[in-house]
Amino acid sequence: MRVFFDRELDTAATFWRVFRRDGIALGFTSHDRNLTFGGVKHRAAPGMVPTAIRLTSDLSEDSAGVEGALSHDSIREADLGAGLFDSAAIEIGVVDWETLDHNILYSGMLGQIEDDGVGFSAELRSAKHVLEHDLVPRTSPTCRALFCGPGCGLSASNFTSRVSLGAIDFDLNRVQISGIVSSNYVDGQLRLLAGPQTGIPFGILSVNATWLTLDRPVHAETKLQTPAEIKEGCDHTHATCSTRFGNAVNFRGEPFLPGNDLLARYGQSNG
Repeated sequence: MRVFFDRELDTAATFWRVFRRDGIALGFTSHDRNLTFGGVKHRAAPGMVPTAIRLTSDLSEDSAGVEGALSHDSIREADLGAGLFDSAAIEIGVVDWETLDHNILYSGMLGQIEDDGVGFSAELRSAKHVLEHDLVPRTSPTCRALFCGPGCGLSASNFTSRVSLGAIDFDLNRVQISGIVSSNYVDGQLRLLAGPQTGIPFGILSVNATWLTLDRPVHAETKLQTPAEIKEGCDHTHATCSTRFGNAVNFRGEPFLPGNDLLARYGQSNG
């Protein structure tokens, strides 16, 4: 394995690989020309720089970050806003730009991305991030299970339909789908099956007649009649689970457990 920075002057540059959930892989390097290695062409992006990379030998989460200018054609402001880079896998390493020997220093996934219109910064999360999740569920009045997911017991196919986009309102970030007149789709999910946001899930914030307001911007290149899948939503309350779905036996919550406010109540006399 190539040992880097073991001499006063080294032919080293940093590189990034981004693997988006739609199957697109992008490579960048801080070198002043493109470099191809590991089966990926890394485009010169001198404006992109990594922040400090912190690796630990214990179970605490490793951390890293990347900053850059919105100047490269592969990273556009519209794509960031449309969520194409959300939860993308990422690798950061160092490469010898003469021999193309390279080592990966950090691997993880993209977390929060901040964009001020001129530049962007991205938080990177290592595989240790999953260790922060609670292994033992906490009590809650609402259901903790993902709708149609593990623990819910309902089949997603029974609540999912194939539709197409009849109209798009880019200003209000909403789409129109014929035949959707039910509020059952609030908190549901829309997934496009074609176009620049293929496979990206959209949360449904509200329903007004046949218009669905979405939780992320619709890409400007999305066309009418784009096929999509739409899944109903659930507000995770016991009443909805019992009356609408008849699934109270699988409810993963404690709707009748007294809350913390019980401890703060004043005693009242019976006289």
